[in-house]
Amino acid sequence: MSRDMLRTNDIRFVDVARSLTDAEWAQPSLCAEWSNHEVLAHLVLGYRMPPRELTVGMISHRGSFDRANAAAAADLARRHSPADLVNHYAALIHRPRGIGRVFPRRLLLGDHVIHELDIIFALGRHPGIGRETLAAVLDTQVRIPNPFVPAAARARGLKLQAGDADWSHGEGVRTVSGTAAHLASVLAGRPWALHHLSGDGVELLRARVCAP
Repeated sequence: MSRDMLRTNDIRFVDVARSLTDAEWAQPSLCAEWSNHEVLAHLVLGYRMPPRELTVGMISHRGSFDRANAAAAADLARRHSPADLVNHYAALIHRPRGIGRVFPRRLLLGDHVIHELDIIFALGRHPGIGRETLAAVLDTQVRIPNPFVPAAARARGLKLQAGDADWSHGEGVRTVSGTAAHLASVLAGRPWALHHLSGDGVELLRARVCAP
């Protein structure tokens, strides 16, 4: 199911990406210090970067995955226009290479959805991601440990409710309610969406998201 959902979501995203202007790609995303263009480059790299290239990048950045990842995305964005990157992405959906062939599909779906939200929310647009897809991403966030995004730890002890996707998780006394897209964005570490959430657990979630 995750593989089919990932492919369907990716195909939909390509249509969204082709609707953006160069000026919109140049704007800052919700992902720290990345433009929308660089977020797109990151998505392309996730489908084609050879493991050896990632290892070499981490070595050159003192073992930091985040710094190596950011540098690779910035470099690819410098060398390719958004239109070129969208075309690369569209081709890789059906023929992933490198780490894109082995990375768990559930985590890839989450990565792609969160980064689309980084772009769409930053532009003030309404996301067109399907409710079932958003619910699947939320399930992955709260149930599957992710070394890069500690969403499960942020959700611990809270009762989360996404009314628009008929999704909930947790038995905690403190509740956090909102749309599935805003919940997923906050759990991924984007504090921007906190003001769209409600409930007596929001401040605890804010503290966790904003912690160093």
